[in-house]
Amino acid sequence: MAPATSPYGDRPAVLLAPMEDVSDPPFRKVCRTLGASLCFTEFVNVDSLLKGDVRSQRKLRLAPDDHPTAIQIYGADPRTLREAAILAEQAGAAFIDINCGCWVPRIAGRGAGAAWLREPDRMVEMAALIVQSVRLPVTVKTRIGWGLEEQMPIVDLARRLEDVGVSGITVHCRTAKMRHDGAADWSWAARTQAAVRIPVICNGDIRTAEDCRRALAQTGCAGVMIGRGVISYPWVFREARALLQRGEVVAPPTVDERLAFLITLLKENVAWRGPDGVFCTRRHYAGMLGPIPGGEALKAKLYATKSWERALELLEEARARPDVLPPERAVA
Repeated sequence: MAPATSPYGDRPAVLLAPMEDVSDPPFRKVCRTLGASLCFTEFVNVDSLLKGDVRSQRKLRLAPDDHPTAIQIYGADPRTLREAAILAEQAGAAFIDINCGCWVPRIAGRGAGAAWLREPDRMVEMAALIVQSVRLPVTVKTRIGWGLEEQMPIVDLARRLEDVGVSGITVHCRTAKMRHDGAADWSWAARTQAAVRIPVICNGDIRTAEDCRRALAQTGCAGVMIGRGVISYPWVFREARALLQRGEVVAPPTVDERLAFLITLLKENVAWRGPDGVFCTRRHYAGMLGPIPGGEALKAKLYATKSWERALELLEEARARPDVLPPERAVA
């Protein structure tokens, strides 16, 4: 089938996944500099949002340079999801994305996230209500099913979601019960895209530019979504765009680029969160510093400090010491 107009932008789309405590404004900002064509917010808990929770409300604030960004919401009650979708529209989201794929017990156990897959009829009714309540496109991120083969409704579910006006679907190609275990089966994304006109995004086990190329070739999907891999290697966006758009294989980041990225990210995190920004930057150290000469020793020092000023000093000192960290050495 010919694809419908895509809320995800030009094909092929290479998207930054919604990830709690990761895809926040600072990380979205630096990923855009590397070619992330569209970003998603962290998950927004609709119940907390509607109760006035400051952290949830803050997730809806999109800076002028934070576009295009979709706001992802999750909840177990269609009525509160509808109210949150209206607020997300007012906040300037590119579109509204409904989380129907998170398997984490504290979310799915309350009937939200992937728990919607246990009741496909209710899921379709919920999506229809939200589509009817906002002017923006509404998309759904989900998994192929809850558990067993007979609990994998994704192809028929995608048709039904399309019928009620959903504008796009991201398919994480595992069941909810698989969590992140086992290999993602991209054939489900291919079957889903073949069944609908709306764009389908393939998600799961996509970490490199070559993974992006293979996933698109195998599935015919409108794009790919990259999640956990970008925590350690955000340069995948730059490499994927070069490979997909120009057929080029670009050099991996130099040591200097890795350090410069961490310096920028640390500063952005501190600007967004205050001094505590030093702690959320830590999640990126292992992957970004591990492969470089002297990286293990630098990581140990960074993990040991609670001061963002000292962390910045350590990173800047490392950039200034080419004898320890050669600035022009490329690291795969």
